[in-house]
Formats: sequence, C-alpha cells, structure tokens
Amino acid sequence: MSKVRLGILGYGNLGKGVELAVRQNDDIELVAVYSRRDPASVKVATEGLAVKPAAALESGDEPIDVLILCGGSATDLPEQTPHYAALYNVVDSFDTHANIPTHFAAVDAAAAGAGKTALISCGWDPGLFSLNRLMGNCILPQGADYTFWGRGVSQGHSDAVRRIEGVADAKQYTIPVESALEAVRSGANPELTTREKHLRECFVVLKEGADAAEVERQIVTMPNYFDEYDTTVHFISQEEFDRDHSAMPHGGFVLRSGQSASGKNMLIEYSLKLDSNPEFTSCVLVAYARAVARMAAEGKTGALTVFDVPPAYLSALDGAELRAHLL
Repeated sequence: MSKVRLGILGYGNLGKGVELAVRQNDDIELVAVYSRRDPASVKVATEGLAVKPAAALESGDEPIDVLILCGGSATDLPEQTPHYAALYNVVDSFDTHANIPTHFAAVDAAAAGAGKTALISCGWDPGLFSLNRLMGNCILPQGADYTFWGRGVSQGHSDAVRRIEGVADAKQYTIPVESALEAVRSGANPELTTREKHLRECFVVLKEGADAAEVERQIVTMPNYFDEYDTTVHFISQEEFDRDHSAMPHGGFVLRSGQSASGKNMLIEYSLKLDSNPEFTSCVLVAYARAVARMAAEGKTGALTVFDVPPAYLSALDGAELRAHLL
C-alpha cells in the first residue's frame, strides 16, 4: 500500500502533536497544515511542510487521503466535521460524551451522502477507554463500569473555559476522588454519582477589566463540563500560569468490576499515565487515520467510531507479522 497522505486542520497543541506523531510512522506522509490564521504566521516544525489557508480545502481536491481535524469540541468540531466530511475522509477527536449521538448523526449524513469515510470521537476517551468499557461489558456481563480521569489537564474543558468572555488563558485539571477509586478496586461495587468520582480545578488568567465573579459563575454552571462537579476556580497572573501550568499531563483508569457465573469476584483495570495529553491523543489519531484510509479504499462510507474499526487496520504490519509477533 502506498503511503497514507494526511492533512492537518488546525495547528494548536493537537495539530502540533499530529505533526510529531507522523514522524514515527514510515507509511504515513504529512502533506499540509491548513489553518484559519494567516499561513505566513504559522511556523511548523517540519522543514518544507506546506501551510495553506483553510479555504484551500473547499475545493475538495487537496491531495490528501485523510484530513485530521484538530479543533475543539465546544464550538469547532460540531461545525467542522460535518462540513469537511462532505469533502474528504476525516478523523476527529470530538469528546463531549453527551452529544456524541447527535454529532455522529450529523457527520454520518454528510459523509454517507458524499461517499466519504468519517471517524469521530477518536482519542483515548472517547476512544481507547471506550473500547475497554466495551470489552469489560462483554466479558463480565454481570458487573459495573467505572471510569476515572486524571489527575491531568483536559484539553476540551480547558478550551471551553478559554472561550468564556473575559478569559485570557486557562487550564482545567480533572482529579479523581481517591476514596472512590479505592472503593471500586476493593470490589465494593459502589454506586457513585458524577460528583462523587471527580473534582475539577481551574486556573484562569483574566483579561483586563473582566468580571471574575461572572467568569466563575459561567464556569461552574457550564452544562456537560462543570455543572455536575465540585469545581474550584483560581484566578492567577499570566506569569504564574506560564511558570506552573505549561505542561499538559493526563491519564486515567477504566475498571469493570463483576462476578463470574459461580459468584467469584473479577476486576478488569486499564490505565494510562501521560506526560502529554495532546501528543498521546495525536498518536491515536494518526493510527486511526491509517485505518480510515484502508476502510475508505475498501468502499466503507459514512460515520464510524472506534467500535467499527478492526484492530488490525490500525497497524502498519500485515496479518502474518501481527500473528507472529503480537498474538
């Protein structure tokens, strides 16, 4: 198979991570970065890589096999993914769990109508964690699911805070409640509310003249992001923000606690510990872009999720190599 030709739309943390991830995949070629900013102002890390205006994509004729959409879930991807799925095969990392069915339907209509392949909600959660929840449910049908995120920076939640009027910069940390996690590991199968599982902590730099009380109110009441959690908001200077909050670690745990048919306790636990949330998410996006290119070549159209992708399609290795070395 010839190299998979990728395009990146958006050159923030995620887009930069995709650029780096491509370097570790010899069968994938990065063709161009597309940006809503002036291309002359976008400095990429790859010498000679083309930077083009996002408007160049409108022809539908850019020489790419898959377009990876690196915008935010709050406002970018709900519009961008259906739009570009009518023009190219696409992958996105839409992570607003409550809105995934609506997003899927919109993208499916666009992609199916255009004969394109579109993978949504790809990353580690939703994404890899989704697969582990599915496996746990299948293997232990009598049991309970538990997902804990953090301690780490949520890109989507941080982006949502930054879009509030009066916010100059922000990071949001998701923090598991340790007592809840240990209760699950003990086999107690606790019934936990959203608020009992996680805390949210925000560090916010305000624009000059911004109303701190109003910004805090908008954060803690934001539907699907903060309203169901105990959320603490800290207002700090840009200097303190740059000094203490420049890194983007994250991670988490997926657990399935259940019993066998004879009543024996069983616990499945899968975990991630990441120094860089965007760089890891980008690695997942690139692997799934390979799969999307293969499925598109086979004539698969419409919207997909990670549930619909054969695991072997993620790998650059052929079936014989996978059986010999990974099975």
